[in-house]
This record gives sequence, structure tokens and C-alpha cells, in this order.
Amino acid sequence: MKRNQTRIGEANREKILDAALSLFSRYGFRGTRTDQIAEAVGMSKPNLLYYFRTKQDLYAAVLERTLFMWLDPLAEIAPGADPKTALTDYITAKLDYSRRYPEHSRLFATEILQGATLLEPTLRNDLGPLVEAVVDRFRRWIDEGRLVAIDPMHLMFMIWATTQHYADFAAQIAILTGRSLDDEDFFATTRDTVLRVILNGVLPKE
Repeated sequence: MKRNQTRIGEANREKILDAALSLFSRYGFRGTRTDQIAEAVGMSKPNLLYYFRTKQDLYAAVLERTLFMWLDPLAEIAPGADPKTALTDYITAKLDYSRRYPEHSRLFATEILQGATLLEPTLRNDLGPLVEAVVDRFRRWIDEGRLVAIDPMHLMFMIWATTQHYADFAAQIAILTGRSLDDEDFFATTRDTVLRVILNGVLPKE
């Protein structure tokens, strides 16, 4: 019985987070009311507050879910991996997230632009150590001659900026090209172009 209640509780949390994401990304933190979120989920406001005590708690949970989703492919960059394969897989995964979860990316970008007040502890305590570990792997690859001598932190920033651009600036891309990452051909062209530019810049010439 407890296991079933746990599953129901987790399902309700995910429904709340999905509804909150949609409303926060449309109206912002201040423009979104807790009762709007409850109505979108189909539950009472007191029931929603059982899962998240305040709107700020819910907003932080939405942002953290996005960050943790992005951490998974980053954590898969193993020390002994082939650099070309590891970077190809990571960049492809990040582009796929931009295709499948554009609202997550745009809301996250908005929070960062506003100073990341709510996210700062999570960025420092969860993202920070993982990025430091991956940057150390990049440095090791550089020392081994498997990457060219570049600043590995800026390589990380470049990957994030390029892949997330296709979510955060999707409207501009659609206006200029008439296409989006939902178009399989456009996604393939985007992936191949980004991979070619970045990999050609960081892999030693054979």
C-alpha cells in the first residue's frame, strides 16, 4: 500500500512540475499564481501545497529538475572515454534536450539572466563539482595529446551556449529559417554542423 501511495505521490509531483513549468515559462515567477497551477493540474490549492509548501519552493523544484536532467549526460563523460565519442554523445544529447524540452531551457535561461538567486546553492553544490571533474578530464586529455591545448572550461561554455541556443532562441531560428529542431532533417543538419565545428576545433589533426 505504501509503495502504491509513493507512486501516486511521485506522479502527482510530476504533474504539478509539468503544469508549473508551462505557466512559469509563459508568465514568469511573479505572473504565475499558485491557484493557477492547481487548476491546471486539477487539484485544490491546499492539496498542491501539500507537495510544495510555497510557490518559491515549486519554482525552485522546476528549475532543479531541468538542471538534474542536464547533469546526466555530463556525468557520462568518463575519464577513460574516447574524446571524440564522448563529446559527440554529449553534444547530441544536449541538442536532443533542446528539441524535446525547450520550455525547460528557456525558463532556466530566464532565471540565470535574473541572477540565479534561487539556483545558486544547487549550481554550486551539484553542478560545480561535476563540471570541475569533467574539466579535469578534458585537461587530462589535453596532457595526453587527445585534445588540443584549449581552455577546457570555455569548451564547456561553448557547448552549452551552442546547444541551448536552439531552445532559448527557437522563435528567432523559426523566423530566419522557417524550421525548428522538430524537423528531423533540420535537427540532423544542426547536429552535424555543430559537431563538425566543435570537434574540428578541439581534436588533434590526424
